[in-house]
Amino acid sequence: MASHGNKYLEAREKVDREKLYDPTEALELLKEISFANFDETVEVHLRTSLDPRQADQQIRDVVVLPKGLGKKVTVVVFAQGEAADVAREAGADFVADTDDVVEKIQGGWTDFDVAIATPDMMGTVGRLGRILGPRGLMPNPKAGTVVQADNIADAIEEAKAGRIEFRLDKTANIHAPIGKISFSVEDLRENLVAFMIAVRQARPAGAPGNFIRRVTVASSMSPGVKVDPYASSITL
Repeated sequence: MASHGNKYLEAREKVDREKLYDPTEALELLKEISFANFDETVEVHLRTSLDPRQADQQIRDVVVLPKGLGKKVTVVVFAQGEAADVAREAGADFVADTDDVVEKIQGGWTDFDVAIATPDMMGTVGRLGRILGPRGLMPNPKAGTVVQADNIADAIEEAKAGRIEFRLDKTANIHAPIGKISFSVEDLRENLVAFMIAVRQARPAGAPGNFIRRVTVASSMSPGVKVDPYASSITL
């Protein structure tokens, strides 16, 4: 079992591990117990009653966080011709319309946050699957990252504004970033509400009852704080 430093143990002492906190109270506490000397990422972790082995109990969707993620999002776009020009004008950091970027990725380079592709480039993207797939960077229509040329600018804008993809993992959990510890409590709460609404709207057909069992918020270095999953402020 991993050991923790004194600051972590002091922070954990301030958290009632049996309590389901109101979302605002949980985020206030999270900011209070933050002790790292960098701007930690705040994440939400959902435990569900879904069975990841069942096709009708899968969740995979996207949400645009209203207050963003608090970081620069680096975007690679796989496009060619006029679509590649549009991508550059829309602020893409890298455009893979030549072999240079593709070969760089084949060599193991993944120093970017989002990959967007037009359908006609998916043959090229497919060859990079063994590199992009394990890192969650593979363009996918469900995630809004395989788009027609007319929609490239919007896709880039959303990605940079704070669009995140979330999915059910093999242990029936969902994890997602909702901002930085430097955000105000209200901004974090708005992002949390948007995320929770998106998860509920993505409810799969085979989901049993109240399929969200537990909600926990935590920053990069802090202990988790349990949130009441059915508090009125996150069930709007």
